[in-house]
Amino acid sequence: MKIWTSEHIFNHPWETVTMAAMQKYPNPLSPSVVGVDVLDRHVDTVGRLHSHRLLSTEWGLPSLVKSIIGNCRTRTYVTEHSVVDPNKRTMELQSANITLTNLVSVDERLVYRPHPDDCQRTLLTQEAIISVKGVSLSSYLEAMMASTISANAKKGWMAIEWKISNLEPCFS
Repeated sequence: MKIWTSEHIFNHPWETVTMAAMQKYPNPLSPSVVGVDVLDRHVDTVGRLHSHRLLSTEWGLPSLVKSIIGNCRTRTYVTEHSVVDPNKRTMELQSANITLTNLVSVDERLVYRPHPDDCQRTLLTQEAIISVKGVSLSSYLEAMMASTISANAKKGWMAIEWKISNLEPCFS
């Protein structure tokens, strides 16, 4: 098992970042996400917005990984649950792969909240727990996947910035 963590600060208020994060896909920086389906969305009795989405992704697996896991499937699915709490000003998102779970599991948690020192900025904390099962070199594969998650997180931050640049005229 490998645990990856990260923090990022957006120089935008929480409301703006949250709106962009909820509309992050599609974007030109994440072409691997080929579909997003909303399975359920509702507001609970205390005003929190709950969303359950299914993300369809297309991965180009390296030949080495294909030979180790013995699978050339590239379409994978991720379930994503998010809760936006406007009173506490938090957005928590949890996701997990639902494809190839017999070989690998990736459980990710993201929390967006106002920066504690500057309410005009937003702090994002991320954590991913990666577990490769039943194959040799699992530690190597977990480290490789953590590296990919790290690179994709940076693309995700840039995608949110891209979305914000497209949202800004709406707030003027």
